[in-house]
Amino acid sequence: MRRLREVAGRTPAQRERYVDLLRAVAITMVVLGHWLIAVLDHDTAGRLRGHNALETITWARPGTWLFQVMPLFFLVGGYANAASLGSHRGRGGDVGEWLRDRSGRLLRPTTVLLVLLALAALLARLRGAGPTQVREVVWYATVPLWFLSAYLFVVLLTPVTYALHLRYGLAVPVLLLGLVTAGDLARLLGESRWGYGNFLFGWLAMHQVGFAWRTGSLPMRPRLGVPLLLAGATALLLLTLVGPYPTSMINQPDQRIQNMSPPSLALLALATTQLGLIMLLRAPAERWLHRTRPWMLVVAVNSVVLTIFLWHLTAVILLAGALDALGALPTPAVGSAAWWLWRIPWLLMLALVLALLVAAFARFELRGTRRPSTRPRWMPPALCRALTRPLPRLLLIVLGFAAAVVGLFSNNVAPKSGSYLLGIPVGALVAYLAGAALLRLLRSTPLEKV
Repeated sequence: MRRLREVAGRTPAQRERYVDLLRAVAITMVVLGHWLIAVLDHDTAGRLRGHNALETITWARPGTWLFQVMPLFFLVGGYANAASLGSHRGRGGDVGEWLRDRSGRLLRPTTVLLVLLALAALLARLRGAGPTQVREVVWYATVPLWFLSAYLFVVLLTPVTYALHLRYGLAVPVLLLGLVTAGDLARLLGESRWGYGNFLFGWLAMHQVGFAWRTGSLPMRPRLGVPLLLAGATALLLLTLVGPYPTSMINQPDQRIQNMSPPSLALLALATTQLGLIMLLRAPAERWLHRTRPWMLVVAVNSVVLTIFLWHLTAVILLAGALDALGALPTPAVGSAAWWLWRIPWLLMLALVLALLVAAFARFELRGTRRPSTRPRWMPPALCRALTRPLPRLLLIVLGFAAAVVGLFSNNVAPKSGSYLLGIPVGALVAYLAGAALLRLLRSTPLEKV
């Protein structure tokens, strides 16, 4: 507690604490949303299975408007990346060094998760578990990685997109909004492949808005928040209740068009609503955050935010498996009064399991922020010199990012019921680990010339 108080007390006066609060709120809403809709019961063979409660209680799908906060992650990510890149360049650093350092906190805890899941899957297979069942468990545990694959790609593009922002300002997200609209039109006309660009355009749009917040080209004032809130809410209602978009802001089977993956115009309308609300609440939130205890809580959550995100679905698997093994897993009908009442102890127990996982694995996230100051003893000086040359280093960093993104995305799009020895496609795992290892090697090289 003393250490946390010291860290919170060293916060620079000019820091936008509201950004950190939004990140903490967003991760909390994602975790609660996933836990609330998780349904664990048994199939006809008596095996434990999981599915989405919103497939049954369709009337609750508009509730995803509250819990779908992924646009907020890209908004605050844009703000944070603009602040970090601007500060780095102000100290004379280059783009390659910034990208290399940015990868540390993101990839280290992710690598731990993937390696442990692969080892657990291999052990399960050796003990006779069916390949489909193993894959489904690993697939569920790695659902959070779809976001990370998109975010890593957006981070990789940040030097370019930030330069576009500095030159063209808000015209960039407006253009991206138009591209998302065009992609949605193609999807509605049955040409889904032309909508794949929305995987990038939709998230980039919110990331660019984060740039605008940081540089002041988007005034974060209540008088602008009111029209944004009203315009976004009106558009959201029209697009979902009158237009062709579903009310659910997370993907559901048998929908003509999905809102989240890839991001749709309806999701951006929700993001606009959220942006207006953020502007309205900013001033009172900033005053509240200058109190010691609230700010300490926000600092604590942000210090382990990625660990919470990565492991919160693994917590579901561990708790459900333990309760099922003990014969103590309730399986009331989804949507019944008993099912809703079961959500209360369910959430409390999941919070305890996740707390234990965070206590065990948070150190990998915290270590990811550290940067070696000297080259590793095993690295030959000639190799170290080659890795510190600007152009080769930048190309290798881009290659490392690309391999990590391809690996994560390949796992995301692989069949949920596939047959994989490690629960993850071997090619996807190799690509990710190769990219992560390359970036780790580059982070091990000293900043000074040798």
